[in-house]
Amino acid sequence: MALVDVNKCCLDSIKQISDHIEGAILYLDAGSTESFHFMGAYPLLLELGPRAVCSLENMTSLDVVVDWNSRSDPAGKIVVMTSRLLSDAHRYILRCLSTHQGVRSCAIFTSISEIAHSIYPDSPLGPDAYHEYESLLVQDYEELVKKSEARSKKPINLQGNFEDEGRSRFSSSGDDITDHQASSSGRDLYEDNPVDYTGDVGQRLIVSVYHFPTILCPVSPRVFVLPSEGSVAEAYLSAEHEDSLSPGLPSFRTGLLSDTDDVPPGATLTAHCLYHLAAKMDLKMEIFSLGDLSKTVGKIMTDMSSLYDVGRRKRSAGLLLVDRTLDLLSPCCHGDSLVDRMLSSLHRRDRTISNAQLKGSRSQLKHGPAKMHRAPLDVQIPLANILSEEDCKIDNFQLLESVEAFLCGWDSSNSDSQITDLINLRKKVHENPHLSEIELLSGTLVSTENFRGTPFLEAILDRRTKDGAVLVKKWLQEALRKENITVNVKSRPGLATKPELQAMIKALARSQSSLLRNKGIIQLAAAVLLALDESNSTKWDAFISAEKMLSVSSGDTSQSLAAQINDLISKSSLVGSQGKKGKEFSQGVLSLQDALLLMIVGYILAGENFQTSGSDGPFSWQEEHYLKEAVVDAILENPSVANLKFLHGLKEELEANLSRIRSVETNEESSEQLDIDDFDDDQWGNWGDEDADDNTKKEQVYGDMQLKLELRDRVDNLFKFLHKLSSMQRRSLPLRDGSLILEGNYSGDTYTGKGLLYKLLTGVLGKMDVPGLEYHSSTVGRLFKSGFGRFGLGQAKPSLSDQNVLLIFVIGGINGLEVREAQEALAESGRPDIELVLGGTTLLTPDNMLDLLLGDSSYM
Repeated sequence: MALVDVNKCCLDSIKQISDHIEGAILYLDAGSTESFHFMGAYPLLLELGPRAVCSLENMTSLDVVVDWNSRSDPAGKIVVMTSRLLSDAHRYILRCLSTHQGVRSCAIFTSISEIAHSIYPDSPLGPDAYHEYESLLVQDYEELVKKSEARSKKPINLQGNFEDEGRSRFSSSGDDITDHQASSSGRDLYEDNPVDYTGDVGQRLIVSVYHFPTILCPVSPRVFVLPSEGSVAEAYLSAEHEDSLSPGLPSFRTGLLSDTDDVPPGATLTAHCLYHLAAKMDLKMEIFSLGDLSKTVGKIMTDMSSLYDVGRRKRSAGLLLVDRTLDLLSPCCHGDSLVDRMLSSLHRRDRTISNAQLKGSRSQLKHGPAKMHRAPLDVQIPLANILSEEDCKIDNFQLLESVEAFLCGWDSSNSDSQITDLINLRKKVHENPHLSEIELLSGTLVSTENFRGTPFLEAILDRRTKDGAVLVKKWLQEALRKENITVNVKSRPGLATKPELQAMIKALARSQSSLLRNKGIIQLAAAVLLALDESNSTKWDAFISAEKMLSVSSGDTSQSLAAQINDLISKSSLVGSQGKKGKEFSQGVLSLQDALLLMIVGYILAGENFQTSGSDGPFSWQEEHYLKEAVVDAILENPSVANLKFLHGLKEELEANLSRIRSVETNEESSEQLDIDDFDDDQWGNWGDEDADDNTKKEQVYGDMQLKLELRDRVDNLFKFLHKLSSMQRRSLPLRDGSLILEGNYSGDTYTGKGLLYKLLTGVLGKMDVPGLEYHSSTVGRLFKSGFGRFGLGQAKPSLSDQNVLLIFVIGGINGLEVREAQEALAESGRPDIELVLGGTTLLTPDNMLDLLLGDSSYM
């Protein structure tokens, strides 16, 4: 029987729609682009023969003329692949249809099922969602055609038409797309090139909508997450109430959500996503859940199963759903994982639709925000920072000249807007050398790149930082040996250093052919090199040291833990601040934001180790008072921390206050330098200004006092949030002690122990009782329970350990350390027959967790 491979399943799904893709202009939205990038689908798409692959949100006038198959006839069909709801993608789809003349067929593939469309809150589509949308899209398109015919002698601006159509058809959930401004390229296209419907207007547009559930991001064949800009990942997981932390994390509300109005959209979409993924992989799921939201998702998936699933020959598998909020400590901490270091060190791609654009038009559902904005998974590897100027002068990087040659060969007599776009592109590239170095010389991680059949990302997911770096070094050495390239650099076995990695990267990138053959390992090695850079590795190691101290102190007394947190906050306030003599302090590498993240870790540890009652925090009043004062003083010294949500609106006041303090200190220093013997009679004339000076000082004191009072109120709210966070983690203590904690499982990471996934797998595979684990009856089980059970044909409750295929999905996200620990638990179980697949809403880094808990993505 074939092994479970999520990446292969996704690629096979693309092959099944090859008839639609061939000869069509293919448009991918941001989520689909991210998904296809991770699964390595672009080479496959080229084999299937589309005319072009374009961005749905960033459509430009060049899309009309770009055709790498060199066909002279105009395109007759368009294929759109979207990871969003149809109502969200409607505006962009309509814009594509109105731009491409002569298109008579449009096939739309969405990852959101028809049922999910109909039950999504405020969705304008009903039970027959796909057919309803086909009719609505055709109606909107024909209305634009009629308006164009009526005004054939007068150019029209279709921008307003699209806004009107979006509001009329999708006035609720579609507002996110219809309200914000389109890209500048799109506006230029409409204003300069109005649609000319000179063809056969009697022929109606044929629209077909299909379900395409495998728009996922496989990090490896057995590890996947959801696209960051897809509707499933963006839908909120919890509404704002006392047991919620963030729309991107499940709440701690006890009990199942019986009222359908109370079920978060993220739970509904996640359930449908996993159900159809299992069906696509021919897996019959035995569903288990841990956590309140996971129980809700499991119940939805169980209700979706039908008698049709009984007779089908499917492979049995166990699905374990886990709430992220049951273990907030693991994603907040900096573990020994090379993948986590790389994700934290590399720059993420900017969102296709920025938060600022959507903030003003975000539709508010009655229970919470409509969207949860995730950080894109795509990273940018700055190869230009690693390769010197001499390396950039070799033939494989002369891209600017190729672009310019293409422009010069273009018909200059043509005055179409496409020429203007190309000329602007040439000017942009030549006038901005930074752009040419960063954008043209950048790479990114692809999960399908491999060495002798071993996928790169899959191999380093199971490695610690040192072991992963050594493995990448071996891959580089093998690639150099295969290319017959000799590198004169000192190499030590069992150790990977920056100089030797950089030397091997430069050697492999020296020629164009070598670069193309080895681009996967070159990009991965460059990412490792950046993660091992002193500025990044020093900060990561400082986090590890601080978290170790907090863990040790939490096993002692609350006074000791509070003192450690206070010390971290005080030291962080010195980083970048200035003293009275103008000397800049530089003790430590952790900023105040970093110290606040460590304070969250400290409060979680305190909640697990120190017993408290009611809403009181884990520390005494005096201990917490000193912590509050330390935070207030640190914020006054670092106005940049005002970007956190609990300080919104105070940034200007904090910066002005710090400027006044520094100016006063500067005046005091200058006055101290005056010699008292130089005091002359002219200064007696200033006596009359004493009253004015006193009034100015009083106003400043009053202003400073008001600012500190407001700041203390904000800090009080912060500590109330930390109390809630601490008490919530205390509720999940049954998962951290008792049968799930084995003393022998703490080798290696003794300062934090093992994460929840490791303990769950160890307990499940060891046939232990897991507190709170709930089994959701399968279809066969319900049949025996409801009917056949009357005749004595009962069915024993299945166990996760009985399944040879295990799929664990963490609702809220996972990180690289948890993947490695899960593989360790599987190896220690002595069950080589088990195939383990891990999934999550997104890939989490400690910075992502800070944003979810204290940033714009929190309920603070």
